[in-house]
Amino acid sequence: MRWLAVALVLAVAPAAANGFRVLEGHGGSIHATVVAGDLTATASFDNSVGLWAGAAGAPRWLEGHAAAVKALSFVGGSRLASAGDDQTILVWQTDTGALLHRLEGHQGPILSLAASPDGLLLASASWDKRIGIWDVETGRHLRWLEGHTGLVNDVVFDGAARLYSASYDGTVREWRVEDGITVRTLVRHGFGINRIVLNASERWLAYGALDGGTRAIDLEAGTELADLSLGRRPILALAMRPDGGEIAVGDGEGYIMTVRTGAWTIARDFRAAKGGPVWALTYVDGGASILAGGIENVAYVFPLEATGEAPRMGETPRAFQTDPAQVGNGERQFLRKCSVCHSLTADGGRKAGPTLYGLFGRRAGTVAGYTYSDALTGSEIVWSEDTVDRLFDLGPDHVTPGSKMPMQRIVKPADRADLISYLKRETTPD
Repeated sequence: MRWLAVALVLAVAPAAANGFRVLEGHGGSIHATVVAGDLTATASFDNSVGLWAGAAGAPRWLEGHAAAVKALSFVGGSRLASAGDDQTILVWQTDTGALLHRLEGHQGPILSLAASPDGLLLASASWDKRIGIWDVETGRHLRWLEGHTGLVNDVVFDGAARLYSASYDGTVREWRVEDGITVRTLVRHGFGINRIVLNASERWLAYGALDGGTRAIDLEAGTELADLSLGRRPILALAMRPDGGEIAVGDGEGYIMTVRTGAWTIARDFRAAKGGPVWALTYVDGGASILAGGIENVAYVFPLEATGEAPRMGETPRAFQTDPAQVGNGERQFLRKCSVCHSLTADGGRKAGPTLYGLFGRRAGTVAGYTYSDALTGSEIVWSEDTVDRLFDLGPDHVTPGSKMPMQRIVKPADRADLISYLKRETTPD
């Protein structure tokens, strides 16, 4: 279809031409989006959850995760659950932003959360190959559902008694919630399955896989209703319109496809992101628009009945995508190794890591307002040319073990020296 071109000079959520708009404020890529009533939640690589009320104003920031947030679920209307790479589920009160529960026990990143229709149970899908079942009111862990031989990517309730899960082992499995028994393997796809959506009333399930496979399955017969695959891989996001009459599919190449579920025909297929991927999709505006998240720090709202050419996510390259030939080696090392998580400015912005402004001569773990891991509390490390060089020579797992910093090294001494020179020049206060 044709879309209306608009300039992306939007602040938080004001309407643009034909309804295109963005939700702006995160300091990292958007990995999950959910909506309930007039509340919208966004989860980001910046370790934060944004909670947006209505179509205007700034979000309430929910802070408490120690790593990228990858999964969200509204629970019972007044609560929001979030989870991600820190292997922890946080349950928030949506009207106050208060943290109600911290649910721990997974031993791998958590990629999906789902609430039972009655709002009493929460299910979590993790890369530890397990599914957790939790009591929402008390925060108590009830049981593990074990049986997948690969990482578990997604989970969805079928009523309060049954559950479906998707895994890198290429299967979709049905579980009995009360005792964790596997009822059946509904799908054996052959490639890892990333996402599933379920229409409980119409009794079908759709899934998206690593090889680009997108299919719909009849839940009662276990037979295939439709093969919607277009050859783009991998499928990273699925969403169902509130009335169940349409699903949206997002892939690693930046496209969003919408499908009419009654006839299983493609309604729209458009390039939403310049270079991909589309990690998150949610129907908003009563199903008239799609909220999408990807590599940018903002989430885009695409009105589905607009005409003309749409704006694309990723039109403005992120810092780490800068052409290496356009910058010096020290800056190149910073852009590749540091810029996703760290700022060079005094205010720091909303980033996964603390600002590097004033780095040299500063004791580790002491930037005001940043929540450090326990591993850096009371650290005796003082950042200098020698300690920064050691950090990237040996790696954070040796120099700051247990901290949030991901494992990375810069092997060549000359590259480390160039990075240090760049950081000294750019982070030293005037």
